[in-house]
Amino acid sequence: MRLGTQRSVAELMRAVAHLLDRLSAGLNRAALVGAALAVALMLAAAGWQVIARYLLNQPPIWTEELARFSMVWGGLLGASCAFRYRLDPTLFPEALAIKGARGLAFTLFRALGVLCFALPILWFCFFGPGANPARGYLARLAGRQTETMDLPMVVFGIAIPLAFSLILLHVIADVAKALTQLRNTQ
Repeated sequence: MRLGTQRSVAELMRAVAHLLDRLSAGLNRAALVGAALAVALMLAAAGWQVIARYLLNQPPIWTEELARFSMVWGGLLGASCAFRYRLDPTLFPEALAIKGARGLAFTLFRALGVLCFALPILWFCFFGPGANPARGYLARLAGRQTETMDLPMVVFGIAIPLAFSLILLHVIADVAKALTQLRNTQ
């Protein structure tokens, strides 16, 4: 490969890595806001439940369900944010700081672990036995209603594939960044 072509490939790789990192960071900010709002909604619902039960002697039936589903949204979006900020449980935290070829190897190993966990979850969110989309998790939730709020359960179940899709984007951005850093050290 000629030197000019190598440079343009390296520049393209850097631009793609930068774009992926910006996309990952932007969606992470949105997920962080969503997680904070979900936790605030959970606290408000639980607080109203306590006030209505002990002060008004008339607890509304929908507050427990709203608090539970808000906790799911807050927890899953928060988990994707923790992964982006590298605050998730890590077996070898010192490996996250390593650069160069060893850093790329650790990044790829971490990505493989995440893929082994996240891809089956995403698959079964959309497909059921026999790769049948009608028997997937979300399709089954679409036909069910919440007990007290009269909403489709898919409104709450969509948090799972959304959070794991964000985590996959963060992984892809990490790998692209590690590849770019490897090219810069050579």
